[in-house]
Amino acid sequence: MPPLLKVENLSVEFMTDKGPVQAVDNVSFEVGTGEPVGIVGESGSGKSVTALTILQLVPNPPGRITSGRIELDGVDILSKTQAGMRKIRGDLASMIFQEPMTALNPVFTIGNQMTEVIRVHRKVSQKEALEIAVRMLDTVNIPNPAKCVKQHPHELSGGMRQRVMIAMALSCDPKLLIADEPTTALDVTVQAQVLDEIHRQQEERNMGMILITHDLGVVAETCKRVIVMYKGKIVEIAETKELFRNPQHPYTRKLLNSVLTLRD
Repeated sequence: MPPLLKVENLSVEFMTDKGPVQAVDNVSFEVGTGEPVGIVGESGSGKSVTALTILQLVPNPPGRITSGRIELDGVDILSKTQAGMRKIRGDLASMIFQEPMTALNPVFTIGNQMTEVIRVHRKVSQKEALEIAVRMLDTVNIPNPAKCVKQHPHELSGGMRQRVMIAMALSCDPKLLIADEPTTALDVTVQAQVLDEIHRQQEERNMGMILITHDLGVVAETCKRVIVMYKGKIVEIAETKELFRNPQHPYTRKLLNSVLTLRD
């Protein structure tokens, strides 16, 4: 079976006052249908830029794809115009961002924002779109979803806002879910709940998933394979268990050694 996502020799640079900076350098990897893959690495390693490039969300300028190919479910992503990408975002792939308060529009209700997304991708009425939105909020375990659609983002907790983002990302039943540090702004107990929800939805819907995180514990519990990035390059790709048992690259070993244990 061909992979759901195939990235080949992808390079991305950003123009600065001091010249071009290589953010992603000749990156290649695949994600299978229903396969959860983690991308780990320190801040600035190129994880988020790689994810944004898959959905053509890197602003140009200053960002620029200098080489490579991205194929998603047989579609050549880099050949698509922005108008063509609007159809792909949501239908084929969706993204959950780091901070829901900045991703959600503070002026509009949750219902307004969800129905807009749904109606862009589905031929349904406003009433039908609102019913879908309520069902999706219920699916991600938001209490009283009929009330939630009438609320504004500031009226919800951080955990509830992130659940709204999950519901919105899944509302058009994408084949690939990209979760970029989805629990960064949440406290520890809420982090676990949100990650469990993302993992449950991924398994139930048999989606491919890219989970970008600093947390190796999350990767160990959630992902089948792990991609390790350092300075814009992929330095190691391995099955999760094998990576933890026998890391090959010195940077991977340092990452694993930096994790605190109860003995520490």
